[in-house]
Amino acid sequence: MPESGVTVSVEALAHFAEDIFLALGLPADEAALCADGLMQSELRCLPGQMQGVSRLPVYRQRIEGQLVSVNVPFEILRESPTLALVDAHNGLGHVTSAKAMQLAVAKAKVCGQGTVVMRHATHIGSAGNQARRALPANCIGLALSNAGPEMAPWGGTTPVLGTNPWAIAAPTNGPFPIVLDMAVTTAGKGMMQWLAREGCKMPLDWAITKDGRTTDDPAEAMDGTLLPIGGPKGYGLSLMTDVLTGVLGGAAFGVTPYSVPNSQDVGSMFIALDIEWFMPVTEFKARIDKFIADIKTSPLRPGFDAIYLPGEIEYLREQEKRQNGVQLDMPTTIALKQLAADLNVRFPLT
Repeated sequence: MPESGVTVSVEALAHFAEDIFLALGLPADEAALCADGLMQSELRCLPGQMQGVSRLPVYRQRIEGQLVSVNVPFEILRESPTLALVDAHNGLGHVTSAKAMQLAVAKAKVCGQGTVVMRHATHIGSAGNQARRALPANCIGLALSNAGPEMAPWGGTTPVLGTNPWAIAAPTNGPFPIVLDMAVTTAGKGMMQWLAREGCKMPLDWAITKDGRTTDDPAEAMDGTLLPIGGPKGYGLSLMTDVLTGVLGGAAFGVTPYSVPNSQDVGSMFIALDIEWFMPVTEFKARIDKFIADIKTSPLRPGFDAIYLPGEIEYLREQEKRQNGVQLDMPTTIALKQLAADLNVRFPLT
């Protein structure tokens, strides 16, 4: 086996992920949703973001350890024509989030807008995956979530806020939608672990040490706290994301998400806007395409060779992997091969 790991076709890796979830006892529909969520992240995210198939062993630990619930009810606690409050009952985040956005879209198709707030949830995966679920219904999708405390308030040193990701997805006439998918921290600790393993330094605006010093050492930063995007602006975005999801939704917030191993108690919000309520979809796409053309024709700054739209680099990354396969590094390859052996699932190799 080469030192760099292996290359696996997208189709084979997707089947493998689904087989793992089936072997862990998930019903077929939940296994498909979880596998699709991890694969979308595998194709679009950087390895250091750790949102793809490298998380399969973590899911195994949480499912077998009964730290996350399988095949639980998706309970609507209260709803109106445009709103719903949902209890996820500690269910798998990829599953409950898909159901929440489906409900938001259904309300949007009737009323023009649908909002679903979900409590007692678990990690929802990449927020962009959930926002994009609204696109086939000709809706703009928004997804927000809180997370465990990894970021200090601006000026502080103690982590009390999460990376608190949010995403917005809008359709276009082009080959890919516009998808803003971001955490409100400059980077995550997964990226730091990746750089530390590669022996690389990190930018000074990623994190501070536990005593509040700036550092370019990712290993040292792992014991510290993350820094927000845009300084105090990112801090404000994280705080208000927690207000909209954890505080308003009746879930954990601030320092309490992820504090109990068998109940992450994540709060999430999913919003769908029906484009057809505002104008014909063809008109919207023509307008957004004009907007894209204006952006793309802006003169380039020195040192730049192209202007990219939100989600465009991820789209190009996905196309490259679909053509050439997914490269798994050695640690991920070893972990997945062991997982496959433990669960008697065939591991795909090219």
